Amino acid sequence: MSFDLLTDPIKRYVRDKKWESFRPIQVAAIQRILGTEGNYILASRTASGKTEAAFLPILSKVNFNQEGVQVLYISPLIALINDQFYRIEELCKFLDVEVTKWHGEASKSQKNKLLTNPSGIVLITPESLEAMFVNAPFKVKTLFANLKYVVIDEIHSFIGTDRGVQLKSILSRLQKVNIDKFKLVGLSATIGDYNEAKRMTGDETNTKVLLDKSAKEMKTQFRYFENEKPELSLELLKDLYVETKDNKVLIFPNSRGRAEEIAVKLRKISERLKGHSFYFSHHSSVDKDLREYVENFAKNNRRNNFCICCTSTLELGIDIGTVDEVVQVDATHSIASLIQRVGRSGRREGEKSVLLLYATNSWSFLQSLACWILYQEGFIEPELTSDKPYDILLHQTLSVVKQNAGVKRNELSSQMHTNFAFKNISIGEIDEIIDGLLKVDLLELVERDLIIGIEGEKVVNSRDFYSMFKSEPNFKVINAGKAIGELPYSPQIKVDENILLAATIWKIVDVDERSKKIEVITAKDGKNPLFFGTGGTIHPRIRQKMLENLFVTNEYSELDKASSEKLQELRKDFSCFEIKDFDKQRPVLYKDGQAIVFTFQGTKVNRSLDFLLRLSGMPYSYDEFGSKFVFETSQTGIQPLFEQVKLLLGDLDIHLENALRKNPAILDFSKWGEYLPIKFQIVILKEKYFDFENLKSFLTNLELIASISRTAE
Repeated sequence: MSFDLLTDPIKRYVRDKKWESFRPIQVAAIQRILGTEGNYILASRTASGKTEAAFLPILSKVNFNQEGVQVLYISPLIALINDQFYRIEELCKFLDVEVTKWHGEASKSQKNKLLTNPSGIVLITPESLEAMFVNAPFKVKTLFANLKYVVIDEIHSFIGTDRGVQLKSILSRLQKVNIDKFKLVGLSATIGDYNEAKRMTGDETNTKVLLDKSAKEMKTQFRYFENEKPELSLELLKDLYVETKDNKVLIFPNSRGRAEEIAVKLRKISERLKGHSFYFSHHSSVDKDLREYVENFAKNNRRNNFCICCTSTLELGIDIGTVDEVVQVDATHSIASLIQRVGRSGRREGEKSVLLLYATNSWSFLQSLACWILYQEGFIEPELTSDKPYDILLHQTLSVVKQNAGVKRNELSSQMHTNFAFKNISIGEIDEIIDGLLKVDLLELVERDLIIGIEGEKVVNSRDFYSMFKSEPNFKVINAGKAIGELPYSPQIKVDENILLAATIWKIVDVDERSKKIEVITAKDGKNPLFFGTGGTIHPRIRQKMLENLFVTNEYSELDKASSEKLQELRKDFSCFEIKDFDKQRPVLYKDGQAIVFTFQGTKVNRSLDFLLRLSGMPYSYDEFGSKFVFETSQTGIQPLFEQVKLLLGDLDIHLENALRKNPAILDFSKWGEYLPIKFQIVILKEKYFDFENLKSFLTNLELIASISRTAE
């Protein structure tokens, strides 16, 4: 029995909690972690006890009397660290084990105490670990030379990202200061590719996945409210108010602006009807203190219902207590996000997850339905990890040189090549990148040692150096001396404009560009506020499922009357296309001298086609939201055009180099890419931004199915 394998203090904890039994993931983890020396990925639904599944056996196995930190917990969010700190501290209450938070907002006295007597468990972000390597490498060795376990929470949030490559590199560097090889345990509810998760450990062959497939029972309903204006319709908002007023609810729109709009308008409806007034917004632009207030209110409030309009900030596992219902307004950009969001409701044993999906236009509805169907089928987008992340290697090269206060060139090349994050990058390529760093004075050669150059000092000494995120030039929003939040700078931000922030409409009374501050007062003039937000990257399988759903006869009991009618209307519109092969065939509508091609392809493939079409000189327009291209051409002009586009793939690198020279901002998605030689910038563009390989396959196999008689727009 799993309970018998635990040590006495941990058994006391379990008895103290009055647990009658362990959950499946906990049983499996206790047996495997205590019985073997391997790495593990614990994959199970939200609120299934993954934190305890990792820490119960680790706390039973590790000898905390040994010198140094024994367990390192790595989180993607400071807020999640603060949340998990109390949970892990409680797990340790029958053990004499110190638990320390280490991040920019953590107590300095607790950090100093840890440095004086390194022991116990440390909770940290990748950025804080990076800063430690760069600024105090001796502390890294003092703290972590005897490390036994690393636990990575929400490991899926790192996979396929620059931040994930950085974390892999840091783990590799951490292993090198470790006396014995530490073991790694990753936790996640939404992994699309388990092999990629295993590669995060740097030891794929000795990493096993413990998968709990049990699903939470879910109640889902779709509601459709046609809306052609930028603002949501009053009918949708009234319906949303009635649906949520007697519950504890999280509402997920797809932008900060939309979250603010919903929070403000639901509050106004509630005030008019004398309902509850607990309507909040929660996203990265809201001030940290206000966000924490909202989290604490949701977690500790027992009596009052509330409604939090949020973005991905509440998508990960921050504990905000019991939520009755999750609302998604218009389609999520990914199934992974949908799974994370659904998992916020029905967290108590025996409760159903409740999901309400609103759509405001036909294409968003079709995408939302496709995401939900794929979720039911168990599909999660696999995150594509870059084979050759040259930009992150460049960053880590600077970090290693700074860490060592200078290093011989051959030793630097060897260190980077043996770092498991960069195993596919050759010594020759590493040397070329080092040469590039020398040319722009980011590195300097003094006798035989490479040191940080004059320009490099500006880069590595910046607080921005530790992060893979590209900072927006944000302006702080102030009301009567109190911080409300931050907004990205835009020419639209000017005196007398209204903005939405922290569930309130504010009027701008002053913009101080030097100090980057916006002074606001409460708006009372009814002027429409500005909106802020960006789109996401859609996986090809979502778009293909949208296409499939137009040509099947499936009916869904989860659709309300308006949603069901909209689906039938869409199917009727596309019924003029005889499409049977959803891999190869795509509809093209010829109308009024135009050809409208619906690609039903992922964002990266569409983006690649758009890039090549610009080179062709053919007049066209591109609508990523609708996944369609509109050409000013006759019926006979489309196939030759696509053949011409395929020929452009032969000189792709030349075209990409020209594009980079004309517009370097095309590489803005990569924080460190600008410092690379252009040949490596081209590779990054092809790997991370475009998808020319799948575009080539798509165009090679493409069969256009035409119709002239009916509109399908």
